Amino acid sequence: MAYAGKILIIVENLPVPFDTRVWQEANALTEAGYKVSIICPKGKGYNKSYELIHDISIYRHPMPNEGSGVASYLIEYSCALFWELILAVKILFKEGFDVLHACNPPDNIFLIGILFKLVGKKFVFDHHDINPELYEAKFNKRGFLYDILVLLEKLTYITCDISIATNESYKEIAIKRGGMKPENVVIVRSGPDLTRIKVQPPISALKKGKKFMVGYLGVIGKQEGLDYLINAANYLLKEKNRDDILYCIIGSGPYLNDLKAHCNKLDLDEHIIFTGRIPDKEMLEYLNTADICVNPDEYNEMNDKSTMNKVLEYMALGKPIVQFDLKEGRYSAQSASLYANNNDYKDLAEKIIYLLDNPELRKAMQQSGQERINKYLLWTKQKTYLIQAYRQLLKNKAYNNISYEQLSKKNGDGHHLS
Repeated sequence: MAYAGKILIIVENLPVPFDTRVWQEANALTEAGYKVSIICPKGKGYNKSYELIHDISIYRHPMPNEGSGVASYLIEYSCALFWELILAVKILFKEGFDVLHACNPPDNIFLIGILFKLVGKKFVFDHHDINPELYEAKFNKRGFLYDILVLLEKLTYITCDISIATNESYKEIAIKRGGMKPENVVIVRSGPDLTRIKVQPPISALKKGKKFMVGYLGVIGKQEGLDYLINAANYLLKEKNRDDILYCIIGSGPYLNDLKAHCNKLDLDEHIIFTGRIPDKEMLEYLNTADICVNPDEYNEMNDKSTMNKVLEYMALGKPIVQFDLKEGRYSAQSASLYANNNDYKDLAEKIIYLLDNPELRKAMQQSGQERINKYLLWTKQKTYLIQAYRQLLKNKAYNNISYEQLSKKNGDGHHLS
């Protein structure tokens, strides 16, 4: 079969297809006539060294246990880089590729990109996280390691032919800090896929006798700000006598046990449930049952400039949102959210009860969020920018004269976004 081009995607921090954005990108490129291979770590239930799914070749490598200190990150990144290089060479001879598409974090994959550029391959930087700001958020300092991360980011931008940004803030960083030409930076937002995020009837039994449920979905790390949500729940229970609210926290991460201990210390175990990582079916049951959803990410440079997928998924499900007033969070949700004073758990709590006690406002916010998703932020709209970027990058390929719709029909082999 003739391909529009062959693409090797490298992602280090999550396995595929667990990484929703990478999996969406891989499927979109496959639909558009490209042959896609992926290198990623094992984990999250995906432990096969090789799989072929939707005609996408997935090569997985082992990784050390997740840590939280600087030394553990160095070990993790070094191990990943070693396996990425070994597997990239293997794929070059086995399947071939025209483009190496690197998804951060970390910002060290350009080292592999440089090697393959020497033999004529293109290098694409898919900017998922701003690592200098992420370091600052995790360790509450800058210093020497922060400067190293800025340098690695700069070298990545120097190496890449084009950069994919998830929002305007990341595009601005690519231009101002990375020195990229504006025409070489394309915004591809992480839009929700409505074949996966589906509205369905609530299940009242999940509320465990409470009148309201407040939902949270996401990684449970220190920088996610869930302490603000726990403190808000404690304030509402003990200062406002709101015993009618159940808080459901969906997800897993390195801070989960600390958060559970914090809840236990505050005697909140009957009011807050932790589901851990659960299948999509159960996740959707909880979120569809929730009356509102929250994004308690604290205000810092990282969170202010980053688009949070959970906010978009809340909107797709028609859930009114309460969050702190972050730049990209406000851009995403607009009138589908209330915005609490930054890093103020009491104001977060007040906004939660105000929204719970005003059903008409919740209904208006539900409609606003779903309309915004459908008009602007769906993945079916965002993926066209990805395809356009690749057509420009590989403009010598014959398939670039064929429309996206024609390519989808031409490759009518059942490929679809999962």
